[in-house]
Amino acid sequence: MKKTVRVLVVDDSALMRKLIPQMLAYDESIEVVGTAMDGSFCLKKIEELKPDVVTLDLEMPGMNGIDTLKEIMRRDPVPVIVVSSHSTEGATVTMKALGLGAFDFVTKPKDASAHMAETAKELIAKVKAAADCKLKPRALLGTPAKPAKAPALSGSPTKVVGIGVSTGGPQALEYLLSQLPGDFPGSIVVVQHMPDGFTDMFARRLDELSALRVKEAQSGDVLSTGRVLICPGNRHMKVKRLPLGDVVVLSDEARVNGHRPSADVLLRSLGEEFKNQAVGLLMTGMGDDGAEGLGAVKREGGMTIAQSESSCVVYGMPKAAIDRGYAIRVVPLDVMSATLQALCGRNAGPDPGASGRAVRAGN
Repeated sequence: MKKTVRVLVVDDSALMRKLIPQMLAYDESIEVVGTAMDGSFCLKKIEELKPDVVTLDLEMPGMNGIDTLKEIMRRDPVPVIVVSSHSTEGATVTMKALGLGAFDFVTKPKDASAHMAETAKELIAKVKAAADCKLKPRALLGTPAKPAKAPALSGSPTKVVGIGVSTGGPQALEYLLSQLPGDFPGSIVVVQHMPDGFTDMFARRLDELSALRVKEAQSGDVLSTGRVLICPGNRHMKVKRLPLGDVVVLSDEARVNGHRPSADVLLRSLGEEFKNQAVGLLMTGMGDDGAEGLGAVKREGGMTIAQSESSCVVYGMPKAAIDRGYAIRVVPLDVMSATLQALCGRNAGPDPGASGRAVRAGN
C-alpha cells in the first residue's frame, strides 16, 4: 500500500492556508494533517502531528520563517518546502532559507486563478520528493567568510564545464563551488531550475561563498577561467565559439522538457561547440532534463559526469542519464571538485576516476 505523505501547512495568510491544502488535494497520496499561522504554532504542531513535510511561509509576524526553520533544523529536522513571494526581498530570504537546510521552494502564484494548477503540480512534485528523500535536511552552521578572489587569469579556459541541476541544487552547488580554487583553469556555465527573479540573488550568494567569480549570465558574457555564469530564470542559455572569444547566448525560445531554462539546451550547445573540450555534469534534481544533452556531449567526444545516488537529494536527473548510458563517470559530491580540477588540467593529485570513488558507467 502506498504511503500517505503527511503535510503541515504554515502561513500567516488565511487565504494561503486555504489555497495550499486545495492544491495538495489534487494528489490523493498527500494528506494535510494541520495548519499553523505562525512559527510558534508550527513548532507545537510538528511535535503533535509528526508531519513528513512542512510547507513554510517566510514572511510571518512574531516568530518569522527563518527563525522557525532554524529551530526545526536544530530539533529533529523535517523536510521543509518554502512558499515564497516573487519580490526581491522574497528571493533574498528564500536563498537564506535554502542555505539553512530548506529542501526546496515554490513561489506563490501571482494570479491564483490563472496559475493555481501549475503551482499545484510543482508543489505536489516537490512535497513528494521531499518525503522520499533519504538524506536528512542539512542545516548550515552560519555563512563562511567571503574567500579572497583570485585575479582573473588570461587566456582561454582549458575546458568548459556545463552543469544541469534542479532540486537540491542550491546546496550542492554551494558545496561544489566553495571547494574549487579561484584560479580554476576551466569556465563553468550552470542551468539551475529556478524562477525569474531568484537567479541573480542565487548567483550573488554563490559569489560570496566561492573564490570563483560568479554572476547571473547576460548574452555576450565571455567564458573565462575561474568564472561561473548562472542562467537567468525563464531563459535558455547556449554557449557559442566566436573569433573574438567564447560567449554565452540567452534566448526566449519555447520550453524544452517543460523547462526554461533547460539543461538539455545548454549541454547540446556545449557538445556541438566545444567537442572534447566539453565537460557535462548532471547533479541532483527531479525529472530527466539534461540527460539527452549529456548524451550529445558524449557523442561529440566530451567527458560526461553524473552525481552519485548516495550524494543526491533527488536522483532523477543523474539517474536518467546513467540509465541511458550517457554518463561516463558517476561521482559523489565530496570528490566532484577534485574530479573537475583533474579534468580541467589543474594538479589536484590522482584523478578520482581511478580511485574507485568515482566509477565508470556504461558506454
